Amino acid sequence: MSEYVEIELVRIYCGESDRVDGRPVYELLVEEARRHGAAGATVLRGVLGFGAGSLVHTAKILRLSEDLPMVVEIADRPDRIEALLPRLEALAKGGLIARLPMTARFHCPVRVRDVMASDVATVGPDALLADVVDLLLARNVKAVPVLDAGRRVLGIVTGGDLLTRGGLAARLSVYGLLPRGAREEAAALLSGRTARDVMSAPAQTIGELASLREASQRMVKKGLKRLPVVNEAGELIGIVSRADILRAAAKVPAGTAVALPRFTAGLLQQARDVMFTDVPTAGPDDALPGVVAKLVASPLRRVVVVDKSGAVVGIVHDGDLLARCGPERKPGLFQALFGKKPADDACPTGTVREVMQPTVHSVPEDASLMDVLQAMLAHHVKRLVVTSDGNRLVGMVDRETLLQVIAGRTG
Repeated sequence: MSEYVEIELVRIYCGESDRVDGRPVYELLVEEARRHGAAGATVLRGVLGFGAGSLVHTAKILRLSEDLPMVVEIADRPDRIEALLPRLEALAKGGLIARLPMTARFHCPVRVRDVMASDVATVGPDALLADVVDLLLARNVKAVPVLDAGRRVLGIVTGGDLLTRGGLAARLSVYGLLPRGAREEAAALLSGRTARDVMSAPAQTIGELASLREASQRMVKKGLKRLPVVNEAGELIGIVSRADILRAAAKVPAGTAVALPRFTAGLLQQARDVMFTDVPTAGPDDALPGVVAKLVASPLRRVVVVDKSGAVVGIVHDGDLLARCGPERKPGLFQALFGKKPADDACPTGTVREVMQPTVHSVPEDASLMDVLQAMLAHHVKRLVVTSDGNRLVGMVDRETLLQVIAGRTG
C-alpha cells in the first residue's frame, strides 16, 4: 500500500523473433503475467547484446536482422512469483530467467487477492449439514462456499443460513457453550439435510483484481460479511472477509490516509461522527432477566453496565453470559437468549454484577476511526464503547460501521 514491502522481480531475456505458435514470446509472457494478476510487467527492447550462442544482436544492422534483445520484467510478491514461474518457464523455452529480491512501495489500490485467505474450507452441495457445522467449528470460520466439480461457486453456507434455514439452535460463536441437550437437539434438526438445502444461492462473488473499496461496497450493499474470490475462469481461489478489509485498512500508516482517499480517507472521522447512541444499559445490581431481555432486543448484542453517575463499570454479552454462568443456569439462559422461552420465565435469578465482564474496551468520542479500528484489532473485539468526560458512556461503534465508512456509505 504505502510502506516498502518485499517483492521479487523476474527478468526474462529473449529475442525479438522468438515465437510460440506464431506469436512473440514477450507478448505471451506479459499476457500470462496479467492473467495471473501480477502487480506489473514491462517489456524493454535492447539495442545491443548477445546470448548463450554469442550471436550479437544489434540495432546497427536492423536492416539485416530484427532479432533484437528483449527483456520482460515482472514484479510481484515472492509467493505469487513462485506460483507464476512454471507458466513463465514453459513459455520462455530456454531464455535466461533471473530472479531478484527487492523492496518496493506501491501506490496502487490494494486488491482483493492481496488480503484474501487462499486456504478456504469448501463443501459440495450434497454435504450433510451436520458435517458442515463440524467443519465450520473445526476451522473456526463462519461460512463455507459450496462448489461444483469445476470449483465454481454454487452458493455459500453461512452461520446465518444455518440459523434461519437450517434450524441451528444458536450462533456458531456460542454453539460450543450450549448445554449438551441443546446441542443434541440441534444436531437432530440438521439430520439428513444438506448444504444445498440451506445455502444462499446464487452466491455473490468478486474477482481477484477488484479493489478493497469495491469489495467493501459490495458487502455493504448486499449486507454480507465475506465474499468468495474467483479468477477469470470463475473458479474459486480464495475468500475475503470484512475482517480482512479492516486489517488492511489498519496497516495504512498515519498521515497516508489522505494520500489514499478512495480507501481510507473516511477513517479520519471521529468516533462521535458514526457511533450508535441507543446503547442498552443496566445497573450492576439489576436483575438478570432484565439484562437478558435487553440483550435479545438489541442488535448490538451488548449491554453496558453503568453506575449511578453514568460511568462504565462493566459489559455483558451473550457469549460471556453463557461462559460465566454455571451448568445449573445454562439451560434457562439458553432458552431465554435464543427465544425458546420468555426471559422472565426461563432466566435464572441473579444480578448483573455476577455475570458482567469488568474489563471494558473503550475509546474517547474524539478518537479517529483509524484509532478505533486499531483498538478493535488489538483487543480482538467487534464493538467498542465510546466514552466522554473520563468514563461516561456516550455510545458504541462497531465493525460494520467502519466497513460502511470505507465503502463511502455513512449515515
